[in-house]
Amino acid sequence: MRSSQNRRSAIKNIVAGTGAIAAAGALSAFKTSPVTKDEPAKLKGNINHSVCRWCFQNIDLDTLCGAAKGMGMKAIDLIGPEEWPIAQKHGLYSSMCNGPGVAITFGWNDPAKHEKLIKDYSDLIVKVAAAGYKNLICFSGNREGKDDVTGLNNCVEGLKKILPLAEKHGVVLCMELLNSKVNHHDYQCDRTDWGVKLCKALGSENFKLLYDIYHMQIDEGDVIATIRANQHYLAHFHVAGVPGRNEPNDTQELYYPAVIKAIKDLGFKGYVAQEYLPITNDQDKMIASLQASMMICDV
Repeated sequence: MRSSQNRRSAIKNIVAGTGAIAAAGALSAFKTSPVTKDEPAKLKGNINHSVCRWCFQNIDLDTLCGAAKGMGMKAIDLIGPEEWPIAQKHGLYSSMCNGPGVAITFGWNDPAKHEKLIKDYSDLIVKVAAAGYKNLICFSGNREGKDDVTGLNNCVEGLKKILPLAEKHGVVLCMELLNSKVNHHDYQCDRTDWGVKLCKALGSENFKLLYDIYHMQIDEGDVIATIRANQHYLAHFHVAGVPGRNEPNDTQELYYPAVIKAIKDLGFKGYVAQEYLPITNDQDKMIASLQASMMICDV
């Protein structure tokens, strides 16, 4: 995503290595046919599907949006104001708007960063609302020695200064839950209970959590029960296979049809976005894998 250049660079290296090793075997699980704008996939209509742009950097955004629309997706995640017109051209919604161009480690748990974050998010909240969008991603930042209570209190102090603006414009700030075990070492918002405590401390319907199923399976597991217990605080979901962060198919440990069904049964009306790393750099195979992954999550 734009808020983490280091993440993008690392992902490119992972994709290249993983694709060479695993493409031949794992792609055999994908049995979908290519889609076009005129022949969208037949979806059940229970899930609002989206795709995270940063995972498909090898495909230009215009092509990705056309493919996503063609397979029946309604939205695209993690694009910013300069990219919104391309999504709009294809009739796609920006389901989770990108934050300012800062790293995931640069977060609300550090008072020294509040001045810049307040300025940047205040500007972006207005733009998100003017474009007709709702969800805007944010991050806790790394602990850097801060205990959980101090980090949470620092987040409250900073976020309270922009929440009135978010409430005025109908924008929901969504802090992403990320694992600190494998991908984002030292990240503070790495447990659902910590994120929920932050939601309760802020006491606003305009602050919720982005529940990344991949990340939370790694750091805490028990994802269905956790989602059920905390549904009120979860505004958005990201999907990827565990382990490896590749396609959410039968090569990995989570059974996504059950997870997504649990989300559906709660009456969730937000978006479920594919945020996995394709095992191939071939554009046609990447699009085919995206359709297959979406269909696995269409319950």
